[in-house]
Parts: sequence; C-alpha cells; structure tokens
Amino acid sequence: MPLVSIIIPCWNAGSFLEGLFKSLADQTFTDFEVIVVDDGSDDAATRTALSRLPPHICVHRQENRGLSGARNSGFSLAKGKFVLPLDCDDRLEPEFLSKAIQKLETDQSVDFVFSHMRLTGGREGILERAFNPFDQLFLNQLPYALLMHKSCWEIVGGYDETMRGGYEDWDFNLRLIAAGFRGHVLPEPLFIYRVADDGMLLAKSARRHGVLWRQIREKHPDSYKIGNLLHLKRKSGPGKVSGLVAATLLGSAILLPDILFGWLFHRALRNRGNNTSSQRSSD
Repeated sequence: MPLVSIIIPCWNAGSFLEGLFKSLADQTFTDFEVIVVDDGSDDAATRTALSRLPPHICVHRQENRGLSGARNSGFSLAKGKFVLPLDCDDRLEPEFLSKAIQKLETDQSVDFVFSHMRLTGGREGILERAFNPFDQLFLNQLPYALLMHKSCWEIVGGYDETMRGGYEDWDFNLRLIAAGFRGHVLPEPLFIYRVADDGMLLAKSARRHGVLWRQIREKHPDSYKIGNLLHLKRKSGPGKVSGLVAATLLGSAILLPDILFGWLFHRALRNRGNNTSSQRSSD
C-alpha cells in the first residue's frame, strides 16, 4: 500500500500532464500512487494524452462533476494514508513530498502540510502562504495542494460539489480549521502554480468575490460571529489581517452590493500586484 496518494482532476487539460508527471518523477520521496480523474473530458488531445499514461497510473473516468466532484472521486479511490490534490498544470519541486511527509510523520500535532507557492505563466513571483485561522476567514491563505491525512477529508465530508463557481477550496479549508485540524507551512516555494494567461486567478474569481465570499459566510455563520472572531484573533496571533481591516471588509461586504464589493476587491488586488514584486494576495 502506498503511503501517499496524489489526486489529479483532469478536464480538457491533457497538454499539461507531461510537465506535472516530470515533476512527480523527480520527487526524492517515491512511495506514492497517482490517480488521474478524467472529469468528462471531450477534448481529443486530452483523451489521447490520458490513454498514453503508463499502466501504473490509475485513470478513473466519469461524467463531468466539476472540480469538487473529481477530487472527491479521487480521494475515495485513494489507498494512501496521506493524500495530495493537484491540478494538471501544477508542478512540485523535488523535495516537496519528502519534506512534507517528514513533518507529518514526526509531528503528531500537524494534520496537513503545504508550502509557499511559485507563480508562473500569467503572473510571476513568490506567493507566501500561512496557517492563521483568523486570516483564513478573510483571505484564503491556504493553497489547495495540502498533503493531508485522508481522514481529514473524510471527517469534514469532502469537497462541496455544489460549489462550481469558485472558492470550493476556501470552503474546504475553513471546514478543516473548524474541525480542529492544524496545518504547517514549509517556508519554501516548493509548489509551482501556473496562473492562466487570461488572468483567471484575478479576473474571474476576484471579480465575483462579493458573491462568492457571501456564500462562504453563509456556509460558515458561526465562524463569522463577533465572539468567535475575537477569540480567533487572540488565538491566531499576528497575521496579515488586522482587526480594523477585518471590520472594514465585513462592513463593506454587508453594505455594498456584491458586484461593487467584488469590483473593489479585484481592483485592490491588481494595484497590490502592480506595486510589489512578490504576490501576497488572496487566491
């Protein structure tokens, strides 16, 4: 039985698989299986790329269920004690798995491990990540590439398959925190994330941020109660979001129309990206 299962949803993105599998072949830790979930791809090139994968790669084919549904299918098939979700256009530095596994195996207080991100493609730079439960309510500081105990996914009920408009990872991450699971960051850019050339990271999810963050708050009402926010702020310690910024964000989101709040958020991220050489904004 492999110690780690790597889950890769794939929908019409077969052109990126070669780069991802090259990075997996270069890992210094090798006790892992790979499960590719073909989420109803109808692109001929992707179908061909999937058919040419080595026989030891598990390819699970299903009708399109969206990113959350594809990940849930992969997790349910995973044989490993630990599971890592990736996307087709991701890559890992060779030491990612070995360093993450070492932390999980030696520190019983840690339930999932992640690293800083190196951005490539439409945006270049280092995106620093952190585990701060208070900040997480306002900025998604956790990536989706979490090497976690499979039991974490089971206990929180997997990814919400109704969230097909974005932020499904943010919702999942908040449920991990609400369940008491703790994360640890490897302070190195070991996860290589490709930003689409059309600026999907900012232009799409960010512009819909007002609607999507309202959905997040509605799904986690207890987390955004004043008492819980004050408790988390004291418990989490210093972070990127001050009490004043948190109050401003919540007040603006409540008072302004979703579309206007999303536009302002998108504009703030663009200005921040233009004024800094390293990206430290929300996903």
